[in-house]
Amino acid sequence: MVPKRYWLMKSEPTTFSIDDLAQASGQRTCWDGVRNYQARNFMRTMAVGDHVLFYHSNAEPPAIVGIAAVVRTAYPDSTQFDKKDKHYDPASKPTEPRWDMVDIKYVRTFSKPLTLDDLRKDPQLKGMVLLKKGSRLSVQPVTSGEWKHILRLAEE
Repeated sequence: MVPKRYWLMKSEPTTFSIDDLAQASGQRTCWDGVRNYQARNFMRTMAVGDHVLFYHSNAEPPAIVGIAAVVRTAYPDSTQFDKKDKHYDPASKPTEPRWDMVDIKYVRTFSKPLTLDDLRKDPQLKGMVLLKKGSRLSVQPVTSGEWKHILRLAEE
Protein backbone atom coordinates (compact mmCIF):
# COMPACT_ATOMS: atom_id res chain seq x y z
CA MET A 1 0.00 0.00 0.00
CA VAL A 2 1.29 3.45 -0.94
CA PRO A 3 1.58 5.77 2.07
CA LYS A 4 -0.72 8.79 2.09
CA ARG A 5 0.92 11.94 0.79
CA TYR A 6 0.19 15.53 1.60
CA TRP A 7 -0.02 18.57 -0.62
CA LEU A 8 -0.75 22.28 -0.61
CA MET A 9 -2.84 23.78 -3.39
CA LYS A 10 -3.15 27.53 -3.89
CA SER A 11 -6.22 29.33 -5.13
CA GLU A 12 -7.13 32.99 -5.17
CA PRO A 13 -10.30 33.22 -3.06
CA THR A 14 -11.86 35.67 -5.54
CA THR A 15 -11.50 32.93 -8.20
CA PHE A 16 -12.28 29.82 -6.13
CA SER A 17 -12.33 29.71 -2.34
CA ILE A 18 -12.67 26.95 0.23
CA ASP A 19 -16.27 28.16 0.68
CA ASP A 20 -16.84 27.62 -3.05
CA LEU A 21 -15.54 24.07 -2.66
CA ALA A 22 -17.78 23.47 0.37
CA GLN A 23 -20.79 24.67 -1.66
CA ALA A 24 -19.91 22.85 -4.90
CA SER A 25 -22.03 19.94 -6.08
CA GLY A 26 -20.94 16.94 -4.01
CA GLN A 27 -18.44 19.29 -2.33
CA ARG A 28 -15.96 18.44 -5.06
CA THR A 29 -14.33 20.05 -8.06
CA CYS A 30 -11.68 19.52 -10.67
CA TRP A 31 -8.42 21.40 -10.09
CA ASP A 32 -7.84 22.77 -13.57
CA GLY A 33 -5.77 25.53 -15.12
CA VAL A 34 -2.38 24.50 -13.73
CA ARG A 35 0.20 25.63 -16.29
CA ASN A 36 3.50 24.91 -14.56
CA TYR A 37 5.28 21.66 -15.40
CA GLN A 38 6.54 21.00 -11.87
CA ALA A 39 3.08 21.58 -10.35
CA ARG A 40 1.55 19.38 -13.07
CA ASN A 41 4.07 16.64 -12.31
CA PHE A 42 3.17 16.79 -8.62
CA MET A 43 -0.50 16.35 -9.57
CA ARG A 44 0.43 13.34 -11.69
CA THR A 45 1.82 11.63 -8.57
CA MET A 46 -1.28 12.28 -6.44
CA ALA A 47 -3.32 9.31 -5.30
CA VAL A 48 -6.94 9.03 -4.21
CA GLY A 49 -6.97 9.67 -0.47
CA ASP A 50 -4.02 12.06 -0.43
CA HIS A 51 -4.80 15.13 1.65
CA VAL A 52 -4.50 18.75 0.59
CA LEU A 53 -3.99 21.98 2.51
CA PHE A 54 -6.22 24.56 0.81
CA TYR A 55 -4.35 27.87 0.61
CA HIS A 56 -5.85 31.24 -0.22
CA SER A 57 -3.20 33.12 -2.22
CA ASN A 58 -3.30 36.73 -3.30
CA ALA A 59 -5.55 37.35 -0.30
CA GLU A 60 -5.40 39.64 2.71
CA PRO A 61 -3.84 37.86 4.45
CA PRO A 62 -2.67 34.82 2.46
CA ALA A 63 -3.40 31.74 4.57
CA ILE A 64 -4.04 28.02 4.82
CA VAL A 65 -7.79 27.89 5.35
CA GLY A 66 -8.76 24.23 5.34
CA ILE A 67 -8.41 20.70 4.04
CA ALA A 68 -9.49 18.81 0.94
CA ALA A 69 -8.80 15.28 -0.28
CA VAL A 70 -7.85 13.94 -3.69
CA VAL A 71 -10.78 11.91 -5.05
CA ARG A 72 -9.67 11.39 -8.68
CA THR A 73 -6.15 11.03 -10.00
CA ALA A 74 -4.67 13.06 -12.85
CA TYR A 75 -6.48 13.18 -16.18
CA PRO A 76 -6.30 15.61 -19.14
CA ASP A 77 -7.34 19.16 -18.31
CA SER A 78 -10.12 20.04 -20.76
CA THR A 79 -9.42 23.79 -20.52
CA GLN A 80 -6.22 23.34 -22.55
CA PHE A 81 -8.32 22.56 -25.65
CA ASP A 82 -10.99 25.28 -25.21
CA LYS A 83 -10.11 28.34 -27.30
CA LYS A 84 -12.48 30.47 -25.20
CA ASP A 85 -10.84 29.50 -21.90
CA LYS A 86 -8.03 31.62 -20.40
CA HIS A 87 -6.05 28.40 -19.88
CA TYR A 88 -6.19 27.42 -23.57
CA ASP A 89 -2.89 26.05 -24.87
CA PRO A 90 -2.66 25.99 -28.68
CA ALA A 91 0.38 23.68 -28.49
CA SER A 92 -1.57 21.00 -26.62
CA LYS A 93 -3.34 18.35 -28.68
CA PRO A 94 -6.13 15.98 -27.57
CA THR A 95 -3.95 13.07 -28.74
CA GLU A 96 -1.02 14.42 -26.67
CA PRO A 97 -2.40 16.48 -23.80
CA ARG A 98 0.20 18.60 -22.06
CA TRP A 99 -1.77 19.52 -18.92
CA ASP A 100 -3.62 17.49 -16.32
CA MET A 101 -6.04 18.09 -13.49
CA VAL A 102 -7.19 16.14 -10.44
CA ASP A 103 -10.47 16.17 -8.53
CA ILE A 104 -10.59 17.20 -4.90
CA LYS A 105 -13.31 17.05 -2.26
CA TYR A 106 -13.94 19.37 0.66
CA VAL A 107 -13.00 17.98 4.08
CA ARG A 108 -13.18 20.97 6.43
CA THR A 109 -12.51 24.64 6.97
CA PHE A 110 -10.22 25.70 9.80
CA SER A 111 -11.84 27.76 12.56
CA LYS A 112 -9.14 30.38 12.00
CA PRO A 113 -6.90 30.79 8.96
CA LEU A 114 -3.20 30.00 9.42
CA THR A 115 -1.64 33.10 7.93
CA LEU A 116 1.54 33.13 5.91
CA ASP A 117 3.13 35.49 8.44
CA ASP A 118 2.33 33.14 11.33
CA LEU A 119 3.64 30.13 9.38
CA ARG A 120 6.91 31.99 8.65
CA LYS A 121 7.41 32.62 12.38
CA ASP A 122 7.09 28.92 13.23
CA PRO A 123 10.54 27.26 13.48
CA GLN A 124 9.02 23.79 12.89
CA LEU A 125 7.96 24.89 9.39
CA LYS A 126 11.19 26.57 8.27
CA GLY A 127 11.81 23.95 5.54
CA MET A 128 8.28 24.03 4.12
CA VAL A 129 8.20 24.60 0.33
CA LEU A 130 5.57 27.33 0.76
CA LEU A 131 7.97 29.36 2.91
CA LYS A 132 11.04 29.09 0.69
CA LYS A 133 12.16 32.28 -1.01
CA GLY A 134 10.82 32.47 -4.56
CA SER A 135 8.39 29.55 -4.08
CA ARG A 136 5.42 30.27 -6.31
CA LEU A 137 4.17 26.78 -7.18
CA SER A 138 0.39 26.47 -7.06
CA VAL A 139 0.69 22.76 -6.18
CA GLN A 140 3.43 21.62 -3.84
CA PRO A 141 4.32 18.75 -1.52
CA VAL A 142 3.97 18.93 2.26
CA THR A 143 5.86 16.55 4.53
CA SER A 144 4.07 14.33 7.03
CA GLY A 145 5.68 16.29 9.88
CA GLU A 146 4.57 19.64 8.43
CA TRP A 147 1.05 18.25 7.92
CA LYS A 148 0.77 17.07 11.54
CA HIS A 149 2.16 20.34 12.88
CA ILE A 150 -0.23 22.44 10.77
CA LEU A 151 -3.19 20.37 12.01
CA ARG A 152 -2.05 21.00 15.60
CA LEU A 153 -1.85 24.74 14.88
CA ALA A 154 -5.33 24.65 13.36
CA GLU A 155 -6.71 23.07 16.56
CA GLU A 156 -5.24 25.74 18.87
